[in-house]
Amino acid sequence: MAKRKLNRRQAWRVEKIQEERRERARKRDAQAEALLGAGELGPEQEGLVTAHFGTQIEVEGHDGERSRCHLRANLESLVTGDRVVWCAGDPTGVVVARQPRASELLRPDPHGDMKTVAANIDQIVIVIAPLPEPHANLVDRYLVAAEAVGIEPLILLNKSDLLQDERAQQIDTLLAPYPELGYRVLRASCKQDQGLESLHLELTGKVSVFVGQSGVGKSSLVNELLPGTDARVGALSEQRGKGTHTTTTAELFHMPRGGSLIDSPGIREFGLWHMARPDVEQGFREFRPLLGHCKFRDCQHEQEPGCALQQALESGEVSQRRMDSFRHIAATLAAD
Repeated sequence: MAKRKLNRRQAWRVEKIQEERRERARKRDAQAEALLGAGELGPEQEGLVTAHFGTQIEVEGHDGERSRCHLRANLESLVTGDRVVWCAGDPTGVVVARQPRASELLRPDPHGDMKTVAANIDQIVIVIAPLPEPHANLVDRYLVAAEAVGIEPLILLNKSDLLQDERAQQIDTLLAPYPELGYRVLRASCKQDQGLESLHLELTGKVSVFVGQSGVGKSSLVNELLPGTDARVGALSEQRGKGTHTTTTAELFHMPRGGSLIDSPGIREFGLWHMARPDVEQGFREFRPLLGHCKFRDCQHEQEPGCALQQALESGEVSQRRMDSFRHIAATLAAD
């Protein structure tokens, strides 16, 4: 994504804000080091980051209790799902180290820089609903992102009680290609108590993260799956048909049958401008056996002679809708 050029006043303002942030970080570091140096903290122990609140994080200890913590100086950024080494304190503990990550879910921020959303994830649950209206390109963007980080995706159609004849046909058409490609697809309704048992089974024993547009009912699902969590639920905007953001931080909840669930802030768009075109091609499962078999090495998979993907499209091996998604994403990369 191209970054616009700042004038002198804007550049000064940005630098001023960054210096203020650095100063606040130095004060936090000094406070954490003072606590460590004074011997006012408990022994080092392993823990799990369960939430992030501004300059502090919430860590769960081996006893299951959760505590607010500062971060030690020069510690790498932490996200929900991180395994850490920390020392308990009264009232605030200190995180002293981060354990290696087995996996991480990333997305680019508005400036094109990569931001980790959650760590040590086994499964990405892509939540869609009849409203706000889902689009195949958005689902495919999530799938490409999941493929890129090697985390298994699950597509969940929530609010299935809202399906009516015409809308039901549109949703069926949207979801039809995915089971054929090996993707799991579930349908659920909190109001009608449908599909929740199947969802429980899919979540058991895994660390899963919910992603999807605002308003698709992620927090409602959390409340149904984990009674007593009281995740905030937002209403759908009648004028725009879009959801309102209610979850403001990724938070980890433990499932009663084993496993954990991370509820992440709503994401209306899932940009892939940080990815190279070959990585996006690899993100489409059905493309992989065909890649490298085009006549030209720099084939753009449009109208070039001898294009393996174009031939697969004509034979029905690749669907037109998935090809349209790929070309839309590729065009976005070129524009950025």
